[in-house]
Amino acid sequence: MKRHIGRGVTVISLGCSKNLIDSEHLLHQFRQAGFEIRHDRLPQRGDVVVVNTCGFIQDAKEESVQTILQYCEQRRKGRISRLYVMGCLSQRYFDELKQEIPEVDGFYGKFDWQNILRDLGREYQVSERHDRVLTTPSHYAYIKIAEGCNRHCSFCAIPLITGPYQSRPIEDIRQEISVLAARGVKEFQIIAQDLSYYGKDLYHEFKLAELIDEISEIQGVEWIRLHYAYPYMFPYDILPLIRDKANVCLYLDMALQHCSDHMLQLMHRHISGQETVELLRRIRHEVPGIHLRTTLMVGHPGETEADFEQLKSFVEEMRFERMGAFTYSAEEGTYSGDHYQDDVPEDVKEARMNELMSIQQRISMQINQAKIGQRLRVIIDREDEDYYVGRTQYDSPEVDPEVFVSKDRKLSVGEFYDVLIEDAAEFDLFASSAVPVK
Repeated sequence: MKRHIGRGVTVISLGCSKNLIDSEHLLHQFRQAGFEIRHDRLPQRGDVVVVNTCGFIQDAKEESVQTILQYCEQRRKGRISRLYVMGCLSQRYFDELKQEIPEVDGFYGKFDWQNILRDLGREYQVSERHDRVLTTPSHYAYIKIAEGCNRHCSFCAIPLITGPYQSRPIEDIRQEISVLAARGVKEFQIIAQDLSYYGKDLYHEFKLAELIDEISEIQGVEWIRLHYAYPYMFPYDILPLIRDKANVCLYLDMALQHCSDHMLQLMHRHISGQETVELLRRIRHEVPGIHLRTTLMVGHPGETEADFEQLKSFVEEMRFERMGAFTYSAEEGTYSGDHYQDDVPEDVKEARMNELMSIQQRISMQINQAKIGQRLRVIIDREDEDYYVGRTQYDSPEVDPEVFVSKDRKLSVGEFYDVLIEDAAEFDLFASSAVPVK
């Protein structure tokens, strides 16, 4: 007997903000098709559930599989009508998942939205491709300007999942941002696996600066923040825009991974430690006050104590305003996973990561304390019981420090205020005397 399909669709989005954008576009298609939509919450009885998976590293893959199995149980008990799986994990392991988890009604690749809708008796609306249902607070949104990656770092599975680099046309991006800005979105997180390469495949030259320049002129765009530049072949023409455009945040997210020549060569990063230092110094020189976010990897095969000591010295010298660290995870199909022995013990990896983050915690505390007494512009993200919680232009949602603003006056979520920084912790600021920004 054919199971009845309800009028509701619940989308569970796992992984990065790029996945979240895909879920938001798909949610809009479901809504246009007449479904009630829900995101990242318990489905209603009879819902179709779509799990948008992540397959980047082992922990993410395990989380995706566990989530699928959780909803398989819901499917078996008749609480949901159908279960579909899409995204990075099913893009890469389609045949294996189909064989191992037959309870799932359908597996789809990362971009196979048309077939999901078709299997629900609906059609994908091409004319609605720029629209989406925001799952973030209504004042900010993530904007994906490209898919894929051409860099082929030895440890990274992203090119195996998403394929070669594909820039979106500038006009498509402009149109999407114009629609969102007209609805009141003020802050735009510009993201790609590799911002530096933007435009090369489509226009035969790097076009990131031209894109950001055009976006900055759209009415209603208050903040633009750049995520995931690549250090090799860095587009230096973006720096004057970050420095001079009032609505381009003094912020740049660029994953560096390491600083040791030995490790950078093993990682296939195409840049030396000295070139990395020179790049960072030039960025800081050309854009005074910029806050740099980076991510570093410890425990990659071949990393010696000397390599790690060099990495610690690098962090001490560069004093990143924002930094994260993670341990190496061997991924099948990558060069590192197939050609290198995973020779750094797990406890050593963890110890190195903790030591690196301990250094960063001290640096972050010093940087935050230097802000005490300053007036900074913040956007308010939410109201908690004791504080309003906002961010400065130096802080991206979810990953960076927040500003806790006292409730000495009524503030509005989604609005900008000038606040006085009165205290600081390692990863947060505390403020009062909020004044609306005119």
